Amino acid sequence: MPKRFKADLHIHTCLSPCADLGMTPSAIVKKAAEMGIDIIAITDHNSAENATAAKKAAEDKNMTVLAGLEITTVEEAHVLALFDDIESAMKLQGIVYKSLLPGTNDEKRFGEQIVVNEKEEVLNFNRRLLIAATSLSAQKLVNDIHSLGGLSIASHVDREAFSIISQLGFIPDDLKFDALEMSYRMNREKAGLLFGNYKSFAWVSSSDAHDVEDIGRRTTGFFMNGPTIDEMRLAMKNIDGRKVEWG
Repeated sequence: MPKRFKADLHIHTCLSPCADLGMTPSAIVKKAAEMGIDIIAITDHNSAENATAAKKAAEDKNMTVLAGLEITTVEEAHVLALFDDIESAMKLQGIVYKSLLPGTNDEKRFGEQIVVNEKEEVLNFNRRLLIAATSLSAQKLVNDIHSLGGLSIASHVDREAFSIISQLGFIPDDLKFDALEMSYRMNREKAGLLFGNYKSFAWVSSSDAHDVEDIGRRTTGFFMNGPTIDEMRLAMKNIDGRKVEWG
């Protein structure tokens, strides 16, 4: 019998230059636990370096932490990549780092990119230009995510910038996302009117939190047998009583 899991699959830490410096992995896990969230995903821009700390911070919590990234494709569309394990996320990070535009982060212009541990101790500052686009096409990225066993989700498709629809005008038939994400501002009724052509995809919604108080402002319910990527994939396909609900 599938159980309902409350998930927030789009959370940025202090590694993302646009996130609040208080978004440490431990602070995120604490807030998510207070909100009764069962599954969170750490999805910093073009990097997974704070995912390990989040997993360690949640070891004494009844919570699953997915290792993820929010990658900016060459089309300047954002795509979420989610994994059960750190190793797969780091393999994708290696591909992403090789495809990042050359340059050094301008902290005064874009913000600091801080790598911390589960005790909120600063380990280092990432100097890469994480805010920039990569040279990876959306098609190549989705294929790479799937080859590593992860889920690919088109970020905030209702936004007027940095979404696959805003950048391409549509979703190509051969672009096999596992789900489309609606932003926390979008309600289900309006989404149905605007994106009815894409009902073949599963729809999810998350907080896209950049500040601690944003965590859990929108969540998705997954009805499945366990908090794993494989089970989430089955829920997105409505297999054997598994399903996804939001709004």
